[in-house]
Amino acid sequence: MSDMADQELLRLTADYAAQYRGSVGERPVAATATIEELREALGGPLPAQATDAEQVIAELIAAAEPGVVPTGSGRFFGFVVGGAMPAPLAADWLTSAWDQNAGLVVLGPSAAVVEEVSLRWLIELLGLPRGVSAAFVTGCQMAHVTALAAARHHVLEAAGWELPRGGLQGAPRIRILVGAERHVTVDRALRYLGLGSDQIEALETDEQGRMRPDALREALTTTTGPTIVCAQAGDVNTGTFDALDEIADVVEGTGAWLHLDGAFGLWAAASPRFRHLVAGAGRADSWATDAHKWLNVPYDSGIAFCAHPAAHRAAMSVHASYLERADPDAARDEVDWTPEFSRRARGFPVYAAIRSLGRQGIAELVERCCDHARRFAELLGAAEGVEVLNDVVLNQVLVRFGDDDGVTQEVVRRVQEDATCWLSGTVWRGRAAMRISVSNWQTSDEDVERSAHAILEAAAAVSGSLR
Repeated sequence: MSDMADQELLRLTADYAAQYRGSVGERPVAATATIEELREALGGPLPAQATDAEQVIAELIAAAEPGVVPTGSGRFFGFVVGGAMPAPLAADWLTSAWDQNAGLVVLGPSAAVVEEVSLRWLIELLGLPRGVSAAFVTGCQMAHVTALAAARHHVLEAAGWELPRGGLQGAPRIRILVGAERHVTVDRALRYLGLGSDQIEALETDEQGRMRPDALREALTTTTGPTIVCAQAGDVNTGTFDALDEIADVVEGTGAWLHLDGAFGLWAAASPRFRHLVAGAGRADSWATDAHKWLNVPYDSGIAFCAHPAAHRAAMSVHASYLERADPDAARDEVDWTPEFSRRARGFPVYAAIRSLGRQGIAELVERCCDHARRFAELLGAAEGVEVLNDVVLNQVLVRFGDDDGVTQEVVRRVQEDATCWLSGTVWRGRAAMRISVSNWQTSDEDVERSAHAILEAAAAVSGSLR
């Protein structure tokens, strides 16, 4: 392909991307094609011959767009996924155009420095202690893996076991204490690290899903070996926070490692109004969060933080004669802190997001989403036969329609089918519920009013059909 053709292809693609972005707010919040229709449009035999790049992109757009869910819409309230803001999106385009491998400083000095600066800003923004180590990873799943790998190394070393040499076979048993309502990515991370379900002890939680500090205290009284405690900032259903300061008091002096799942809830630290929810978070030993949730950068962007840099580096670092290393006193080779070798330069979009919003803008984004969540609770909770199941402390709203699970499930289905907005169903305390997650920078008051109206219309239709 000639340079001129290359530039024309990129221009046409950028034009389409801008047009798509500009139309997201008016699109139905759902895919419009079935899986079979997408397979028919996108499938076929393995291409035998080359196809002109411009044709490939044009046909890809035509075939794939009907299966694209407008998750960037201000009326998408599923799974706490946020939506990409303009500056980080543009920086993400640059990331692809620059094509830097952010594994070693020598492969991309700017990528390394931007990552270093962005992580320093994030540590300050999230109220974490100075001197913690940090790493960009794909998402909170791998942030848990990274942080808990450091935890595993640290607690086994304290027990006299050299993990890099001896591995897990024959190692002292590690006890894992978690809340009964922890996110599934915690269990999955532990499984990746060779720590099975038999080692996980789920502790009792209160009616909102918070780990009970007294249950943790009792469990720790019988602890004699390596122990990891996993607490939570922002329950995925209720949005509630464990009593982090009290939990840190319980853990202090026991030798246990305290890990904090703050996938979206840790961002409460950026808001003066909601910072009290994470009181005590800075006393943990490690933290996991996502920038592609409340910072609203493009996928993928998870972050792991660790209060024990030596354990973090020991768990992740690798050496080979062919790797050209930076002077450790001058720069930071990213490969020493992440599970990946070759990796995307994730620092650029985060850098752009923080620069474009500033501390005040990030606080306002968090607070605006939380205000929208409370407005949802007010509008829906005021309707007859609608029950808001959680204390709306952050950005999550749990709603139930009537006493029958099938009614709530049918309301969720009809709302998704209507596509005015998109939200998901869940099960809370054994009962079906609708889950509304507000984390998108574009969500407006009008989006909330319009979506609540669509939800209540669906509920009325289901109620009428049952009479």
